[in-house]
Amino acid sequence: MSKHRLSVVVTRRLPEVVETRLSELFDVTLREDDTPMTRAELAEAMKAADVLVPTLTDEIDNALIGQAGDRLKLIANYGAGVDHIDVATARQRGILVSNTPGVLTDDTADMTMALILAVTRRIPEGLAVMQRGEWQGWAPTALLGGRVGGRRLGILGMGRIGQAVARRAAAFGMQVHYHNRRRLRAETEKALDATYWESLDQMTARMDVLSINCPHTPSTFHLMNARRLKLMKPDAVIVNTSRGEVIDENALTRMLAAGELSGAGLDVYEHGTDVNPRLRELRNVVLLPHMGSATVEGRIEMGEKVIINIKTFDDGHRPPDQVVPSML
Repeated sequence: MSKHRLSVVVTRRLPEVVETRLSELFDVTLREDDTPMTRAELAEAMKAADVLVPTLTDEIDNALIGQAGDRLKLIANYGAGVDHIDVATARQRGILVSNTPGVLTDDTADMTMALILAVTRRIPEGLAVMQRGEWQGWAPTALLGGRVGGRRLGILGMGRIGQAVARRAAAFGMQVHYHNRRRLRAETEKALDATYWESLDQMTARMDVLSINCPHTPSTFHLMNARRLKLMKPDAVIVNTSRGEVIDENALTRMLAAGELSGAGLDVYEHGTDVNPRLRELRNVVLLPHMGSATVEGRIEMGEKVIINIKTFDDGHRPPDQVVPSML
């Protein structure tokens, strides 16, 4: 007798090759259009499915998990961050949670360097001049930025992505410093030629560029609050390709507008798509629409991880990328 096929609901459109493979392996309900599910649609999906495949645009809190049907046994998240899922409540209900770590490391680190260069070398300002047709030719003092080589880079969060940023920054001649919950092993620290700071305050005060590469957890919410942002040097730059909630966006906007910070490069925002309008008006800020992980290769690899997690679970084993509350 053939084995019962798992019922899987996918909440957003995924790359076609991923959707096709999911359909071959499982009884899949795919999204028709590329819009986030409503809360009511999510609740219905969680009542009917064995497995839910959500993305970071789906807020799966304890109330939604409380409405889940008895069938739901796995939330196989399409993405590395799981701050939109109440993992502890899911665990209490006997629902496993998995994610897709590692595959977006290089893509996000590339974007971090792109933002550092864009802000320090004033690339968007040069682009705007060209697009307006205002360029009058080369001039010795036009659009002068700063050299990245020799600058001190402070990395907040030295996990996979932080370390990938460190390797890239070193190739550009930057001095790498970092603050992390736990200090790296001595051999890793040596290989990265990175200086550890136990005090985030002290590191923040001495850096030329600060890169946010830590996840959003209750302990990192507004880690860069108004007080800590004010410790930064006036000619320093801050870059965030992690989670918007780590920075107090209003405080950052005020400081940038007042010239108390040299610039910022942001790919993520505290309130999702509701970006502070004053932030959008500032010339010393480069804003991107959460593109850090947006490569074709990365998106397909994320899908492959989701499929492996579901397949392993279906075969009666622990998903390789299972997330447990103690990890958060």
